[in-house]
Amino acid sequence: MILFLKKSRMPRGRKTSLTIRLTPAQRQTLLAWQRATTIPAGQARRGRIMLLLADGMTITDIAATVGMSRRHTYKWIQRFLQEGLEGLQDRPPGPHRQPRLPELPDQPDVDIVF
Repeated sequence: MILFLKKSRMPRGRKTSLTIRLTPAQRQTLLAWQRATTIPAGQARRGRIMLLLADGMTITDIAATVGMSRRHTYKWIQRFLQEGLEGLQDRPPGPHRQPRLPELPDQPDVDIVF
């Protein structure tokens, strides 16, 4: 007879040292974003990141929950820390590159006489 003993395991990974505290007004706004149907889905997702972080969830778990990479999760957290709620809103795309006009070959000056 073989017995398998179940060992009690410590949770793997570590808790993130990155935590944020939301003001009641910020929390209220982020919760409203979760219920809103007129804001972009990306903005609601970024708001959810902040709510989960404020509730003590790890970055890895947050990224998995919202379907975003850890790298992008950190990016939005940093932007929130620097700019607040305004940093979570969509920004207009940067300036587009102007198409270059093709260079015309050098042509000798021609005088037209009538």
